[in-house]
Amino acid sequence: MAAKLDFLRRFLGTTFGFVIFGVVGFLSKIVLYKYAKNYPHHSLVEQQKARLIVNKCWRFFVKYLTFAGVLEVEYIGFEKLGRAGQLVIANHPSLLDVVLIFSQNAKFNVVVKQDLLNNPSMRTQILSCGFLPNTQSEELLHECDDVLKTQPLLLFAEGTRTGWDGIVKLNRGAVSIGLRSAKVITPIKIEMSPLNFKKNQPWYKMPSTRIKYKLTVGDDIDPQTWLAEKPLPIASRRLTAFLEQYFNS
Repeated sequence: MAAKLDFLRRFLGTTFGFVIFGVVGFLSKIVLYKYAKNYPHHSLVEQQKARLIVNKCWRFFVKYLTFAGVLEVEYIGFEKLGRAGQLVIANHPSLLDVVLIFSQNAKFNVVVKQDLLNNPSMRTQILSCGFLPNTQSEELLHECDDVLKTQPLLLFAEGTRTGWDGIVKLNRGAVSIGLRSAKVITPIKIEMSPLNFKKNQPWYKMPSTRIKYKLTVGDDIDPQTWLAEKPLPIASRRLTAFLEQYFNS
């Protein structure tokens, strides 16, 4: 009986959570319009004001999901994040990863999936914060280079959510951005159990127990150390393999 009541609580908590996220997303179209309307020509100051608003909304959302018993989150080493020129590379096991990270630090610019611009709950937030849609183009490389001159940048280097097998396979181009443009590369390893919120998974498919997240910030990586002896293509390949081993260990 207790297990059934717990499942019902988490199911209702998840249902209401999606409603909250949608309502907040709709209201943000009004609150953030003055920042989003000037995209991509709004200033960094305007972007940072918008990011602070989104950060507070997402932090409330994470606190709600925790209170509702849907999930619990452990953050380790997040005090190391937020430096200008810092490329943060994270694995991507679930739908909530960017929300969990950005809710703890409003300084990030973020490379987001381009399809999110078609999501009415997310579009205004993305534009107002100056986030970069992942166009997988040469232009994106230049945009990342410009951002890293003055801001930290969050990037999910798999390009999509990790599969059910949990094996992380990184896009080498994403790592190349760090070697070319970042002052420092910092990994975040996201672990969750049980797995949920996967790609193409219906939101109402609930696990049998509460979801536990653990987000751990790893040691800084100096791009110049990897470039000292090898040209960029080889250094990129080796660093990609190193990070894949880190995330899959």
